[in-house]
Amino acid sequence: MPMPPDGTHGTHGTPAAPLAGGADGPRQLRPLLETVLEALEAGAAARGGPMPAGGPQAVTHRVRVAAEPLIPEAGVGSEAALRDLVQAFAEGAADPAEPLCAAHLHCPPLAVATAADLAASALNPSMDSWDQAPAASTLEDLVSRGLATEVFPAGSAPDALVTTGGTESNQLALLLARELSKEEGPVQVVCGANAHHSIRRAAWLLGLPEPVILPTPAGVLSPAELDHTLSGMRGPLLAIATAGTTDTGEIDPLPQLADVCAARSARLHIDAAYGAPLLFSTTLHNRLDGLARADSVTVDLHKLGWQPVAAGLLAVPDTAALAPLGHRADYLNPEDDTQAGIPDLLGRSLRTTRRADVLKIAVTLRALGRTGLAALVEHTCAAAQRFADLVEAHPDFDLYERPTLSTVLFRPSGADDDRVASVRRSLMTEGRAVLGRAHATDHRDGTTRLWFKATVLNPHTRPADLEVLLGIVEGSAAK
Repeated sequence: MPMPPDGTHGTHGTPAAPLAGGADGPRQLRPLLETVLEALEAGAAARGGPMPAGGPQAVTHRVRVAAEPLIPEAGVGSEAALRDLVQAFAEGAADPAEPLCAAHLHCPPLAVATAADLAASALNPSMDSWDQAPAASTLEDLVSRGLATEVFPAGSAPDALVTTGGTESNQLALLLARELSKEEGPVQVVCGANAHHSIRRAAWLLGLPEPVILPTPAGVLSPAELDHTLSGMRGPLLAIATAGTTDTGEIDPLPQLADVCAARSARLHIDAAYGAPLLFSTTLHNRLDGLARADSVTVDLHKLGWQPVAAGLLAVPDTAALAPLGHRADYLNPEDDTQAGIPDLLGRSLRTTRRADVLKIAVTLRALGRTGLAALVEHTCAAAQRFADLVEAHPDFDLYERPTLSTVLFRPSGADDDRVASVRRSLMTEGRAVLGRAHATDHRDGTTRLWFKATVLNPHTRPADLEVLLGIVEGSAAK
């Protein structure tokens, strides 16, 4: 007997809206998943490329047609709602699985990670108390400590917090530095102009002094500049280094910066949201030499880890560093429960309700292993090198520099910044290619210019895809 539309009632007066969990959950989900998969396929076919054509107005029109009336008097049912809205969602997506979608640190998620994320959604554990997430809390503990040991192999008791990404991890790093030194006065943050914008926002949010921003004309933070600045400062100091900058993908000279911090008694936080997965590679991991000398490290696996958003971590060399986050709420972690051996989850985040994002990470680690993850990282970085080769060999394009990770900056020779910006918008509006943009100093003449930014994060990108991308940009720039 067919189910009535969602929101109506069944024969016994209970709502006829099936649940995803419970013994009957898988049976209820199976036909809905088929509808979702068909709608995803139809939406991708209708889009026909990396980005919907027509710009914001065209996308808005299609979404409105599918979504309105937003709250109808009588529901249209699960199948129709899923089909219409998922198809419109997919048709209007910027799909990072398309090789010509290469604007941001926005990865195409692995199928196995996405499937695991479905299980987390269906069971819906809430990671704020053990009695809401028994297995999930154990898995999070295992994965957090395991990944923290990758960052701090010689740490006394490495640990990590699961976060929503680099921004939250950086905020927590500043919070821990503030709390661990509050008896000495307000902590002063010092970072390069290449640091992620979340550093300055976190300082503002936490009531810290405005960060001291050091110039980075060479793209990376200078140890000499940092040493000179710290030498004239007193009180608790926190220096920020970056392993994979947002604009250029460059890695600061971590060993030398760690030396400076040790000599000047400054704490060191390294934002490795982009670059940390190089640790899995035997050929690339040395680019992160010095990482383990930090007091805290940001890791983000929804970049070079191919996880669905969100999948961030903040790693520390000793779990004792996380003590300032301890918090008590009697209905979630009563003291007698903690004394009886029930795990206390409130000190694992500033959030209360949070998803079990750890499941998709754990499944990916086990499914691919170290060598499988390393292969993805190495292939992606190699693809960026091949794209740089194409740009360097082309007489009508300038290359910013050889990529450190998987970010390639380039621009048409002789074009001004307005032209670069205009070409990028045209490609995006036409739905033909999605590129980022970044201001960076041209090392040939010291002039700061606007560059196209190709962030290669698709591990399935082929040489032919890169040739097509450069050809599309060349054709648009020539108009």
